[in-house]
Amino acid sequence: MTTRRRPQIASRKQPQQARSTELVAAILEAATQVLAQEGATRFTTARVAEKAGVSVGSIYQYFPNKASILFRLQVDEWMQTTRMLRNILEDASAPYPERLRTLVHAFLRSECEEAEIRGALNDAAPLYRNSPEAHQARAEGDRMADAFMMEALPKASAATRELAGDLIFTTLSTVGSSFSQTRRTKAEIEAYANAMADMFCAYLQKLGQD
Repeated sequence: MTTRRRPQIASRKQPQQARSTELVAAILEAATQVLAQEGATRFTTARVAEKAGVSVGSIYQYFPNKASILFRLQVDEWMQTTRMLRNILEDASAPYPERLRTLVHAFLRSECEEAEIRGALNDAAPLYRNSPEAHQARAEGDRMADAFMMEALPKASAATRELAGDLIFTTLSTVGSSFSQTRRTKAEIEAYANAMADMFCAYLQKLGQD
């Protein structure tokens, strides 16, 4: 039985000059549009080249195949999510319930605004779910969640904090993915986020009193 080779997902090279940086940005913007319109199964390098108005050869200078383009889009999404988490959860000027509420609202808005892209990237997840970048993103997310739970529940046991953190962030991720599968209005997102934030804050308040 022949073992199927996994496609190369790393970029060939990084742009060094302004012109090449602009070219890569145009390729990634076109890739985002193609992915949202066509999905992962119909996503091709040729479609990206056509949308970007460049030759396929220009794309191959930086990305060896469509898998490497999808991987770059996913890494960029991970970085964006990590920045959002850090900016909200590590904002010491706001009390933890306010930060949690802000996070729920920001996360649900993001999930709904980028539902097509996130869904398509999930379809391609087997290509990169075990990559070093994926492990790094998960580890950084876990670190920030742990630090936040330590601040929210300073007197609770480690087991209680771990359970609470897992419940809150897993629920947020799972519900966000499900909720965003249907097109939502701003009012619907606001109402849903308020209800979820109320639930999480009440849960943490109860744990802090035990």
